[in-house]
Amino acid sequence: MGSKILTFIIALALWLLLSLSIDIQHVVVGVLVALVVSLSVGHMFAGTPTKWFSPKRYVCFALYVAVLLKEVIKANLDVIYRVLHPELPIYPGIVRVKTSIKSETALTFLANSITLTPGTLTVDVDAENGFLYIHWIYAKTHDMEEASDIIAGRFEKILKEVFE
Repeated sequence: MGSKILTFIIALALWLLLSLSIDIQHVVVGVLVALVVSLSVGHMFAGTPTKWFSPKRYVCFALYVAVLLKEVIKANLDVIYRVLHPELPIYPGIVRVKTSIKSETALTFLANSITLTPGTLTVDVDAENGFLYIHWIYAKTHDMEEASDIIAGRFEKILKEVFE
């Protein structure tokens, strides 16, 4: 319940900030929108509402964005190399990646981060058992532990700090 209340407060504050108006119409609509948002998705943003006030969480999120940007650039260069290479060196395959992330939000961020990185695509998520199925343009390994480290390892530790 604390997470929903905090989501309501943040959504209302964001609404008022973006509308730049505190007349009764904007406030009433803002309260209604914030209420709908907090009741429908408020449980997803933080298992522990006190984490919203942790500076470490925001530093870790900034680090996550930097790591994602770096990995996207590296992967783009790798895909460009493979496309422009005369022999098109690809070895596509679907690999199973094990993750220890439990939070739905963190798992969604992980799956989307992998998909946003060129050369990889999240095909399926088995949240119950902690597996992601990834299509990889150049499957360096089909060993689950090694593939997990190569594909998800760079994001998983940071996302745990942010969301769990």
